[in-house]
Amino acid sequence: MTDSREGRAKAEISFAVNGEPKTVHAYPMERLLDVLRQQLQLTGTKEGCGEGECGSCAVLMDGILVNSCLVPVLQAAGSSVITIERLAAGGTLHVLQKAFLECGGAQCGICTPGMILAAVHLLNKTPEPTTEEIREGLSGNLCRCTGYSQIIDAVAEAARRGTST
Repeated sequence: MTDSREGRAKAEISFAVNGEPKTVHAYPMERLLDVLRQQLQLTGTKEGCGEGECGSCAVLMDGILVNSCLVPVLQAAGSSVITIERLAAGGTLHVLQKAFLECGGAQCGICTPGMILAAVHLLNKTPEPTTEEIREGLSGNLCRCTGYSQIIDAVAEAARRGTST
């Protein structure tokens, strides 16, 4: 595509999102966050700070937790991206989503998608984490509402129940 903004041309970029192949037309340095929300209508991924400090925009890219506000969409080319929308299968909440609801780990909702994906990343690596490992696994995510204890309880409860993505 030859549309340009400030001398830059849009590119055709292909990657998998939530298990489905996608091709977008975007400026190569456009944020993955914006492409997910605006072009692909995956609005579960939230923008908190826009600077990679809060973790609200976290997604899994090739199994690694990344802040999508810091990732140029060109970097996602050929990769597999998982967003919060992938977790609820067939209308059934993921065990982490259920635990967040039951333990009061979700309040205003801005941090929740990134917090849950950080927990998925942690539990994929460490299925039976200690409280300290949960704290460390969530350390890149900020919450202004819960005081964290409910979130830590939710992750611990999900670990007890067993998770998989």
